[in-house]
Amino acid sequence: MTDPAPADAYDSFAAEYTAENETGLLNAYYNRPALLDLAGEVAGRRILDAGCGSGPLYAALRDRGALVTGIDASEGMLEQARLRLGADANLRIADLADPLPFPDAAFDDVVASLVLHYLRDWGPTLTELRRVLAPGGRLLVSVEHPFANFLQQRLTGAETNYFGTRHRSAEWTMGGRTARLVFWDRPLHAMTDAFTAAGFRIGVISEPPALPAARDLFPEGYDERTGMRFLSFLFFVLHAG
Repeated sequence: MTDPAPADAYDSFAAEYTAENETGLLNAYYNRPALLDLAGEVAGRRILDAGCGSGPLYAALRDRGALVTGIDASEGMLEQARLRLGADANLRIADLADPLPFPDAAFDDVVASLVLHYLRDWGPTLTELRRVLAPGGRLLVSVEHPFANFLQQRLTGAETNYFGTRHRSAEWTMGGRTARLVFWDRPLHAMTDAFTAAGFRIGVISEPPALPAARDLFPEGYDERTGMRFLSFLFFVLHAG
């Protein structure tokens, strides 16, 4: 069976995914706040939201004064982004597996939120992201936590090797619509090796907690030993030389 493209899956449930993304624990109370905290002061900075989806991170960065450009491979998700952001938002169809439609040093920051794990080979994509960053620019990344996926697979009895790059598929159901998504899991050292090979210097590796408000909204995610910390995503701040 040929693997479906991630864009096809997101096209099939774009509106439903957008609704889930608005208030869900993993996105609204964990991933987006963590990335915004790592981004810090962004007023006046040119930011590429690489894999912008329906645009919630784009909107938050724009509200903080950033000059944002969004790209995504899913036209359905970009339609949702236009509804959110307005007709004047700078949004383009682009696949991160292909060369990017921007000149060298076009951005001060790139944010790649939960998108790299759809790619088997990070090398060409990271090279392109490095190319479009100005000297001293930052790449902010969130990906699925490599050990969380490995642990889950082992707990379900799957034969898997943490130290290899692993193909994984999962069916997601959103609002009654189901699609199959394909992921490429890799160990932490493979991630950091890919970043440095592309010319990035690693500034931060973060495993932050969810927002405190999530404790009351999602009590099943709270652990007295760790608070609102849990193995789900891993965050990086990378600096272009």
